[in-house]
Parts: sequence; C-alpha cells; structure tokens
Amino acid sequence: MELQDKRVAVLAENIYEDLELWYPKLRLAEAGADVKVVAPQAGETYTGKHGLPVESDLAAGAVSPDDFDAVVIPGGYSPDHMRRHVSMVEFVRAMDEHRKVIAFICHAGWLPISAGILKGKRATSFFSIKDDMINAGAKWEDAEVVVDGNLISSRTPADLPAFLRAIIGALEGSAQ
Repeated sequence: MELQDKRVAVLAENIYEDLELWYPKLRLAEAGADVKVVAPQAGETYTGKHGLPVESDLAAGAVSPDDFDAVVIPGGYSPDHMRRHVSMVEFVRAMDEHRKVIAFICHAGWLPISAGILKGKRATSFFSIKDDMINAGAKWEDAEVVVDGNLISSRTPADLPAFLRAIIGALEGSAQ
C-alpha cells in the first residue's frame, strides 16, 4: 500500500461538506494511511451539511504534530465552527510549524486564516472566501489544486480527485 505508515488527521465539526470529509477519509485509508477523525471532542458525532454523521476518534486538544503526517480540513460551514475552538486552530498552526502537510478545500481556508499561516503563500478556495484569503495575505489562484510547500488547497468537491492526488503525492514524498 502506497501510504502504509502514514498517519492523517481529518478534522470534523458540524455542517461539514459531506464529500470533502468522506472522500479524503476513505481514499487515504484505501491507500493504506491510518486516518483518524479529530474534532473538538473525542467520541462525539458530527453531522455534515447533507446529513452524513461521523464519529470523532480524538479531541483536538489531545493531539500534536508528532501524531500525524498530514491534516485534511473539509469545507462546508464546519471551518467557521472549527476556528471557534482554540485547540483546533493551535493544532493547524503547530502542524505548519512542523512543516506537515495541511490540505484544505472549499471554505476550509477559514481555519488556516485563523491559524495565521497563509501570508505570502499560494492557495485557492471556494470563490466566496477569496477576499478573506487575500486579506490574510494569501496569493489566491483559481485552480483545481494549488500546492505551496506543505499547503495543499482546492476549490470545490469537483476538485477532490486532483486534491487527493496532491495529498497522496506529498505523503509519498513526490513532487506534484
């Protein structure tokens, strides 16, 4: 398996975009990664925009960058809820400080904005938060996937195949 020995956190909070959480979770597990759902509380159920539930494995306050090789942040409206939890913001900031892969899609750019890690970085997002991204110092691009160092970003669920190819490529250590 291509990602055996890789550990990935997928963040969750209510009103996540169902495809943007479940597609990465399942695809990365299929590739051999150990995928854990990290949320404000462990053992809680969080519900997506379209009603799909996910149960969290770990609480954000109980994890560190040493536990993971990457973090995936789904969009929907959950990133607005995620950034209300200091532990989730600090986890993303710490992952960046350790140069771990941080992958975010759609509205998920809100969490890296709150973590203060986008200044001078190339990134993309859903078009409605383009101004937020630019105001946070990002060099916004309209592309299906943008890779800048350890940051991987995409715009919408339609970009998920390119998004996952970039994440898997980064975890394998190959250039994308």
